[in-house]
Amino acid sequence: CNLTGWWESKLSSRMHVSTVDSQGDFSSGYRTAVSSAQKPIEPCPLVSSQHLDEDGQCTFGFAVSWKKFSQPATGKPPDATTAFAGQCFVDVAGKETLTTMWLLREAVGSLEEDWKATR
Repeated sequence: CNLTGWWESKLSSRMHVSTVDSQGDFSSGYRTAVSSAQKPIEPCPLVSSQHLDEDGQCTFGFAVSWKKFSQPATGKPPDATTAFAGQCFVDVAGKETLTTMWLLREAVGSLEEDWKATR
């Protein structure tokens, strides 16, 4: 599976991968389409690694830091990171499809609030 190029989710979030190095590592940009923010959403950097596999059904993971996501009323960017893990599938016609699961972690003020920090 070749991860280079533009990828779009069912909810219209977009990721662009320009190059994948020989070790399977890449950095890129991610633009979410899922937001309740009132301001424009900026692309956010992501770092990733792909497991290079001979059969083409590779696994991969990436993390997105939401530093550029939006500016709340405080003017301070939200302190949140999302980790994605997925696999690329290639069908008999050669069509590549990525599937992922994700966890979003937001900063909370205390250990007692930890229960509500991960979605």
